[in-house]
Amino acid sequence: MTGATDPDQVRFEDVDWDALDGRRVPVSRRTLAMGAVVLVLAAVFLYDFFLVPTGTPTIPGLGWNVTQLDWLFVLTLLALLFYVVVPLVRNRRLTMHYWRQFRKNKAAVASLAFLAVIFTVGTFGPLVIARPELNVLNAYQPPVWTSVSETVPVECAGPVVDGACHGTWAHPLGTTGQGKDILTLMVFGMRVSMQVGLIATLLIVVIGTAVGTTAAYVGGLVDEALMRYVDIQLTFPTFFLYLLLVYLFGGSLFLLIVIFGLTSWGGIARLVRSEALQRREEEYVDAAVAAGASKTRIITRHIVPNVSNTVITAATLTIPGLILAEAALSFIQLGDPAIPSWGQVIATGRGDLYTAWWISTIPGVFLFLTILAFNFLGEALRDSLDPRVEQ
Repeated sequence: MTGATDPDQVRFEDVDWDALDGRRVPVSRRTLAMGAVVLVLAAVFLYDFFLVPTGTPTIPGLGWNVTQLDWLFVLTLLALLFYVVVPLVRNRRLTMHYWRQFRKNKAAVASLAFLAVIFTVGTFGPLVIARPELNVLNAYQPPVWTSVSETVPVECAGPVVDGACHGTWAHPLGTTGQGKDILTLMVFGMRVSMQVGLIATLLIVVIGTAVGTTAAYVGGLVDEALMRYVDIQLTFPTFFLYLLLVYLFGGSLFLLIVIFGLTSWGGIARLVRSEALQRREEEYVDAAVAAGASKTRIITRHIVPNVSNTVITAATLTIPGLILAEAALSFIQLGDPAIPSWGQVIATGRGDLYTAWWISTIPGVFLFLTILAFNFLGEALRDSLDPRVEQ
């Protein structure tokens, strides 16, 4: 029989919790790897900030001038890689179990495929295609599958048949009144939607999970203080705070993401607290307490992992609300005017709905399908990850 010194055969009661809790860095190898990558990313950021001249691309080969928002987006993707993708790959048996439950929902599978395309094109597309440019000679070009006769463009790029201007593959989704290619605008709008949805949701999840689990497990005055703050935050008008900051500093996508990410985690915190209160009463938590594990270790190693299913589902359902909020703010011209977004394009074509319907309709369809896909995905994840739901 293997002795207790074999790390693979150590019994729970033989764990030296004092030694574990006394470590200077009680973190997993995955967290250490994430920290190392973040340090490298921070070094590249400092190089870009202090040594790369203003206006010079950070990555000359791609002509990519990395912005603050891009750095934050890269950090978000790294967090998703280390804390979502890696665990799924390492726990293949459990992942396959979840996948078998998930694929029963055909609409969710189609939504996942659609969102994968949106994510891939939105993330990498702007790196290889040029930003949409003003070209009044190509104004109001119709999509390739249709034609217009009521509105006569300045110069029809496609064939003219019976006085009607037909679309051309040079602009497969048509152009706006400023001659900007709508397909290109859709690609850049995909990146904006993914940045808003993923970055802000990551901030919401991290803060909400930390507050919810701490309040549930510690309890007492800590729970009371945190939950009363959550009550105040939930009644705080985030829109008016953003409106004030736009008035002071101007519209900025980075500002929008930070404001919504730092002020919208109250609902997640309440949900996590409710779930953590149940997990706190489980036998494995009692065993850890009896063995001398610290509160910090119990929260990070026992409570948080066991509420992660609830967090993932809630996060998936939070993303569409953030995307829709950004589109609405861009529609009323409170977004970042320098960054093309779907809401901005919809606003551009609202005065041309009768003569150039495609300008507002096409981005509207993309926005609708993306939000619908996230809702389908969230519902399917809830059914797949929650063992209390009958399959």
